Amino acid sequence: MTTIAVTGAAGFCGSHVAATAAARGATVLCLGRRPGPVGRHLPWDATRHAPDLADADVVVHCAAAVGDPAPGSPAETTMHAVNVHGTARLLDAAAGRLVVMISTASVYAPPTTVHPIREDHPVGEHRNAYGRTKAAGESLALAAGAVVLRPRAVYGHGDPHLMPRLLARSRRGHLVLPGPDTQFSLTAVENLVDACLMAVTWPPGAYNIADPVSYLRDPTLKAVLHAHDLPARVHHLPLAFAHAAAATAQAIGRLRPHATPALTRYAVDQLSRPLVLDTHKAEARGWRARRTLDDHLAALRPHAE
Repeated sequence: MTTIAVTGAAGFCGSHVAATAAARGATVLCLGRRPGPVGRHLPWDATRHAPDLADADVVVHCAAAVGDPAPGSPAETTMHAVNVHGTARLLDAAAGRLVVMISTASVYAPPTTVHPIREDHPVGEHRNAYGRTKAAGESLALAAGAVVLRPRAVYGHGDPHLMPRLLARSRRGHLVLPGPDTQFSLTAVENLVDACLMAVTWPPGAYNIADPVSYLRDPTLKAVLHAHDLPARVHHLPLAFAHAAAATAQAIGRLRPHATPALTRYAVDQLSRPLVLDTHKAEARGWRARRTLDDHLAALRPHAE
């Protein structure tokens, strides 16, 4: 029986990986500051020391600091400590064991066309510390022979980031979005978990992971709000104004280093730039995305016909 060590097992993605791995018959070790949903807890603070991987056969590295912190803030310092130095400690401790790391499509340089992005698309030109530190961490992992998965905007049951932020931005039936409608990929957490557990047999390298369809921004966000009983009208803010507002908010944010800016350049880019992932490389290894956002939203409406 395979023993899988899951870092960040108390977090969103990590808890799903740990629970699914256990349900499929693996012995699970949950590494992190808090216990995971199953298995044995091995305390690990990624900012301070190396994890105990002595009993692990393979490692799925889900632990990460996420968000959009202000430049120079304590949150940015923590993000670098976790996503770069923590990953380095993990790779050293793995000592030749296979490591599967969850990275992000935020490592990619902004696309210049609407064509699907493959794994050989340039990495760089990051808008914030999250993209920079995840790119640095995955660079270490790739150099060590790890499998790196690049999802985009992971959503699902227990999501503490994507959906809550969207719902918070809907004000009194109105949602203001930067620029015209655009197209992008999303990744259901179930699709990412399947990839994490299959990837233990894949050759080292980077693999895009996304839903089997891409999404148009405006109707997709309207559907999400409607499923949460928050129907809203979508309004479009010209991109020039959105970027100016983000620059102002970030300048103000520098005066309050412990607060998260109300709007950032990264947030504007995430909502305005087309970004569709090409997943053929993972599919060639037998992985298939089985969930879509419609499946997730239908589960939120159990009494709907």
